[in-house]
This record gives sequence, structure tokens and C-alpha cells, in this order.
Amino acid sequence: MKKTCAVYIMTNYSQSSLYIGVTSNLQKRVWEHKNKVVAGFTKKYNINRLVYYELTDSIEAAINREKQLKRWHRDWKINLIKEMNPEFRDLSLDFE
Repeated sequence: MKKTCAVYIMTNYSQSSLYIGVTSNLQKRVWEHKNKVVAGFTKKYNINRLVYYELTDSIEAAINREKQLKRWHRDWKINLIKEMNPEFRDLSLDFE
């Protein structure tokens, strides 16, 4: 089965805020965050850098993982990000 859903973590330039979300279209959702299409936390805190994501087989799996990550301490989230992306690069720059 093709993995189409994602749980993702985004941050701002200073890495002072983290945002965890779920989507069935990661590229589109990141574009919406970067272009401040939807009012809310990511717009208010200028959350525009994709630093981590996991692909899943279903939206239910992505939602469950999102809930798990949201319960984690900030340090645990930072360590998770560093495992995949030690330099906190904006991973969306790799999208075609």
C-alpha cells in the first residue's frame, strides 16, 4: 500500500516554537503554512520550516502518532528531529 499520509513537525527560524500536524498532502499543507493561508498558531508564530515528517499508510495511523508526539516533552521532540535532520534544514526545499 502506498504511504500517503504524514505527521509532521514545523518550526520557525529561531526554533522557539514547534508545531505538530497531520495531513494527507504534505507538500500542499507545508505550502499553506509558508504562505500563511490559514489564521492560527503557525501564522502567529511564523512557523514555516518543515523539520521532520513521517509517512504512514493511513490517516488514523498519522493521527495516533500526532497525539503521541504532542504528549512528548520538548526535548524528546528535539531529539527526534535531530535523528532525521541534525541541522534542522527546511526539508520542504527538497520537494519538487
